[in-house]
Amino acid sequence: MKFFRKYIFPALYGLLVYFTIRLLHDTDLGQHFWKRDFYVNGIEMACSILVGYLAIYLFEWLFRYYDSHWGAPLSYRDVVRELIILVGVNLILVNVVFVPMDMALHVTQGIDELMPWADVADINMIPTLYAIIYYGVARSSTWLKAYVNNKMQLEKLTNDQLETELKFLKAQYHPHFLFNALNTIYFQMDEDVPGAKKSTELLSSLLRYQLYDQQQQVTVKQELEYLENYIRLQQIRASSRMQLNVHFDERLSDQLIYPLLLLPLVENAFKYIGGAYKITIDGSIIDGKFVFKVYNDVPVNMKAPDNYSGIGLENLSRRLQLLYPGKHQLNTGRENDHYTAVLELNI
Repeated sequence: MKFFRKYIFPALYGLLVYFTIRLLHDTDLGQHFWKRDFYVNGIEMACSILVGYLAIYLFEWLFRYYDSHWGAPLSYRDVVRELIILVGVNLILVNVVFVPMDMALHVTQGIDELMPWADVADINMIPTLYAIIYYGVARSSTWLKAYVNNKMQLEKLTNDQLETELKFLKAQYHPHFLFNALNTIYFQMDEDVPGAKKSTELLSSLLRYQLYDQQQQVTVKQELEYLENYIRLQQIRASSRMQLNVHFDERLSDQLIYPLLLLPLVENAFKYIGGAYKITIDGSIIDGKFVFKVYNDVPVNMKAPDNYSGIGLENLSRRLQLLYPGKHQLNTGRENDHYTAVLELNI
């Protein structure tokens, strides 16, 4: 195939140009080229074959030049620029070879008009048409590769941006969580040193999970164990009036989930608890979905918006959009003296 493309195809290309020109020219004038002198047709075919080899060589050289200096065409502007250069080179080539040949043959045949306008049009238009066709066929694979590479680079850039944003969100969340945990320990230092030590141990365990133990995804069981440690930490500083009910479905075990999605809801429940001081936390499998519910009482006179503001919930909402696009539902809202948050995930 390589031999054919390099040594045979250029000759066929030149002959295709020649016979097309002869067909159009003879049809217009009512002539038959096979009735002409043999040496005339021989000279014309030899020059056409020469043009074929030179044209294919120049085209391939231009393609290598395009790729090495400009890169693969990625826009209409690049394609038009390449095509204009190729057509220009092709016009120069055919006029350098065909025009002197045509004039010389007219002299030898005793024709007074050395270069009829019909010959000028045929010599320039037909090779240009075939040059454009050759360009489209030869460069189509390059365009396809460029398109695929461009799409892959765009997807990689998008993924890199999302990953960077997720890392930023995690980095933003960690100090927020750490601030609340240290605040809990701070209140224990003066009154309950052993309790403060235990809180520090729990905090160390929580941070270890955040910094070392989590992979891209973790099992629901791991996430719930982490959550239980956080609840223990909060119970240390919670009022004795607090009524805490925690229930996790036994079927929640090896399902995979992205880490640190549940904590903001529980964290807000402890942060804004008031009134009857009741918190209910429930994790279940309902209709094949993981449903996580958090209910907490709030003071009746508390002037809080319907959705608690702060880094935690804003962070959670954005992470859900990135990690579970179209596969999650988060509903939060306050009604009278209680606040409810419900998160549904397709896992």
